[in-house]
Amino acid sequence: MSEQSAAVCGLRIGAVRGVTLTKWRRVWGERFEAPLSVREVPDEEQLAGLRDGSLDMCFVRLPIDREGLHAIPLYEERIVAWVSKEHAISAVDEVTLADLDDEQVLTEPTGTATDLVLGGAVLVVPMSVARGASRRDLTYRPVVDADPSPVALAWRTEDENPLIEEFIGVVRGRTPNSSRTARARAPESRTPAEPRQPGRRSPARSRKRRR
Repeated sequence: MSEQSAAVCGLRIGAVRGVTLTKWRRVWGERFEAPLSVREVPDEEQLAGLRDGSLDMCFVRLPIDREGLHAIPLYEERIVAWVSKEHAISAVDEVTLADLDDEQVLTEPTGTATDLVLGGAVLVVPMSVARGASRRDLTYRPVVDADPSPVALAWRTEDENPLIEEFIGVVRGRTPNSSRTARARAPESRTPAEPRQPGRRSPARSRKRRR
């Protein structure tokens, strides 16, 4: 895809629940005119948009099937037990996996799951999911010995959209001057050398003559 075509089409970004793109979208809008569309995708369908071409990139939760995909790990999220405020877990500061052995444990934060949590079930999810859907009648506690949930940015290996590299730069915190676009413009912004005044010798020549 040419840079001109990419600028018109922009980027289509997917993100699993809990991933917040507010800062990255703001930075993108400040630096680029190309549109950036974002939509939330269910965890179980996080690769579907990449496979069928409806998404250019997607924030996913690892592990994934990486065949035909690049994936950059970004950060890890703590796992929490999300419960009703009436549940016994709400009375402690943290829990272990063993504490959940006798509980009805759910892992998908759907509307039905929330109803079950209010009925006494325990929803085990990344902390950002619980925070993003906080309710007065629910609370969460960290599961201290649960493996964290790694978040990565994935895209197709054969995708040649030049804006993909630009978005990676935004996510990784590159400054405008370190972006591919800035590097391409660098030669135009160089300050021309100051012309030498007639009759003036360079410092190097002066030193050589005094030897």
